[in-house]
Amino acid sequence: MPIKFKRLVLKKGLDIPIKGKAAPVVLKRVVPDVVAIKPTDFKGLVPRLLVREGDKVLAGSPVMADKLHPEILITSPVSGTVRQIVRGEKRKLLAVLVKADAKQEYVDFGIPDIVKEGQARDILLKSGLWASLVQRPYGVMASLDAQPKIIYISTFNTAPLAPDNEFALDGRLEDLQSGILALTCFAPVEEGITGDDSLFAKLGSVFQHRVSGPHPAGNPGVQISHFNPIQKGETVWTVSPMLVAAIGHLVNTGKLDLMRRVAVTGPDATKLGYVECLPGTPVADIAHVLPDVRVIGGDVLSGENLGAEGYLGFFQDQLTLIREGREREWFGWAKPIRPKVFSSSMCYFSWLTPKKEYEMDTNVHGGPRAFVETKCFEDVTPMDIFPIYLIKACMAGDIEKMEQYGIYEVLPEDLALCDYVDPSKNEIQAAIQKGIDLMIKEMA
Repeated sequence: MPIKFKRLVLKKGLDIPIKGKAAPVVLKRVVPDVVAIKPTDFKGLVPRLLVREGDKVLAGSPVMADKLHPEILITSPVSGTVRQIVRGEKRKLLAVLVKADAKQEYVDFGIPDIVKEGQARDILLKSGLWASLVQRPYGVMASLDAQPKIIYISTFNTAPLAPDNEFALDGRLEDLQSGILALTCFAPVEEGITGDDSLFAKLGSVFQHRVSGPHPAGNPGVQISHFNPIQKGETVWTVSPMLVAAIGHLVNTGKLDLMRRVAVTGPDATKLGYVECLPGTPVADIAHVLPDVRVIGGDVLSGENLGAEGYLGFFQDQLTLIREGREREWFGWAKPIRPKVFSSSMCYFSWLTPKKEYEMDTNVHGGPRAFVETKCFEDVTPMDIFPIYLIKACMAGDIEKMEQYGIYEVLPEDLALCDYVDPSKNEIQAAIQKGIDLMIKEMA
């Protein structure tokens, strides 16, 4: 039986009331003509191409490997023919495009004895699902040499318009349980759940924490910082519930199946709901994109701008469609009443209508200016750190102060709300990523 740990109720944070929540209905199932395998999805991967244009691949066939650790493979989610190798500046590998077969064929990895760590490790490496394990600190691919103290799963997401994992993984309890059993071969598994009525409360062989509160309460980094903080020299792995289910399916059947339910959200989505598709599916196959609309892989705070002609990422289970806000507003903040604008600081009257949802766009209403120290960062960061000092240390490239103020505990997504509330319009997440990159370079 699962063991219940203490309850965590977070007060700090902010839920952004944006329109466009996905309805709990499957709109369609997409069988893409072409899928893209993007090495840029995997932080820490130095890709080495294993295929050429015209090569035949199966679902689960290796397409690229890590140059530094050749055992780590990235595999194709479909069977088909390699159509194109896409490269950027200085021949940087951007994507491998695979034209899918009408009838899918799979590599048979065999059904492992997951009680044995060696077999669990072997099947994750050969199938490409080792890349689903994200290592903290720094948010890179899990190291083959690391010994994590725990593996943590946050079973819910509090980001704006985030998908409902209960619906997205409905009917996959057996896969989830098998995935957790496979992960216990490497370290104790812990998960954050919303309550005893949650689908994930039924899982065994896992320590369960009950968590509630506004965003970013659903971020694994926030939960880990309260239950099992990461100290210098320690390692924690995280994995999303969607990929836990993929690991479980692999263990149960011996086949790689990355099919998932992706939430189509946002105020400018023509249809709100879920689409069953694979990572690498073209955006145009998932949702109809209107002109002058930004397509974000993930949520509006920390997602990736995919573009109308982009492809769904390996870790993404949400598309957000939001209008490009280019027009300037007369008088702007000086207007006494702005009923269509949400204010996190009670500058306008949005606090009188707490249940109202807003048709937001990408307009940030101003540009970067002098860095003003305010209390707003602390109000939206429910972690035992000093966010403003950490941000400044990252901007300055001061490794000693970054360590002192908590760089080991955070990823950019954990401070995404600081981007939103910052009156100085600084790129806070970019600053945190700059600090992480410096730590990787200097501390490796």
